[in-house]
Amino acid sequence: MLKLSLQHRRFTYIVSHMDNNQNALDAVFHALADPTRRAVIHRLGSGPATVSELAEPFAMALPSFMKHMRVLEGVGLVRSEKTGRIRTCTLERKTLAAAERWFEQQHAIWASRYSNLDNLLEKLQGEDNEA
Repeated sequence: MLKLSLQHRRFTYIVSHMDNNQNALDAVFHALADPTRRAVIHRLGSGPATVSELAEPFAMALPSFMKHMRVLEGVGLVRSEKTGRIRTCTLERKTLAAAERWFEQQHAIWASRYSNLDNLLEKLQGEDNEA
């Protein structure tokens, strides 16, 4: 129970500080850089799953797969609960949403830059036509 409490506090800290904490965002992107971990996140997007269910599609030993799960849990993307001998994992959507906000901010910046470039090109083409 104490371990779950510590994990919950770490998750709460990561989510509440992600927008202002570049290191937390870097950790999330590092976790998502691996195709195995992205596949796990994709699978958990459709609902909770046991570790065995998550590990099944991968050709690796369970201890190796658990390293991936620890990375995902460590950055707060996944939460797991153990009932008896079964560990069930769920996606922490708030952490994923924080990374998504970063992408949305980048999209807005680049959309604005492209709009400014379009305006400049139109202005320059208008000046060429007048000359």
